[in-house]
Amino acid sequence: MVGQYVPFYFCPRSIMLYILHMGNHPELEYRSGQQLIIHLQAHLNSVVSWANMSGVRWAFSDRNAGAYLTAFYNRPGDLSHIDWSAVASTDFRDPKVKEGKQAEFLMFDFFPWTLIEKIGTINNTMATRVETALTSIGHQPVIAVEPGWYF
Repeated sequence: MVGQYVPFYFCPRSIMLYILHMGNHPELEYRSGQQLIIHLQAHLNSVVSWANMSGVRWAFSDRNAGAYLTAFYNRPGDLSHIDWSAVASTDFRDPKVKEGKQAEFLMFDFFPWTLIEKIGTINNTMATRVETALTSIGHQPVIAVEPGWYF
């Protein structure tokens, strides 16, 4: 079941982030926009290596993992099934691009904090908040202001 997996998009500026930014979806309860959203970045090869050594299941999808016609893979050699141009696209009005942009990496049950390499924030204020929150934590990912990751 997809709900048992921790999901990651392969890109910033996801469709979900756009919906949060616009705040106009009728079923959306969260109304604080994208200002409080942070991006957690991990290196795919490191994550897959750790998962394989630890016996943790992982997979990736070629579109939204909850969609009806989604295909799932669990071999790095199958990454070619992802539409990388759709993933990188900043214009997702085309339905095919919209589907492909939502490709996800999924890790079963949990995702180790130590695999997070970078935290991207929208501005310096949020970066400072993240730095403050992480002061007493052993693993310290790079914190970077990445306005291009936001709308």
